[in-house]
Amino acid sequence: MTIDELRERLDQLDLPGNTPVVMTKDAAGNGGASPLADLALAMYAAESTWAGELYVTPEQRTTATEGDEYDEAPEDAVLVVVLDPTN
Repeated sequence: MTIDELRERLDQLDLPGNTPVVMTKDAAGNGGASPLADLALAMYAAESTWAGELYVTPEQRTTATEGDEYDEAPEDAVLVVVLDPTN
């Protein structure tokens, strides 16, 4: 899903701005749910159609105190928005 697709889906719901956002553990809703706590930018390298690895962005890697602290993202990694649940 892209940011544009997410915006469109949220607009269709026509909800007030103070509606809480909750994330499920998986697409089937198994394992409970948790409120959305934060979001961040990251690089994402897909390993399959359903999973992949996250890496810091080139900018985050450059500004890190220890430059080699983080692995460099593979060439095929793309910039993504990561949504972090509370739990």
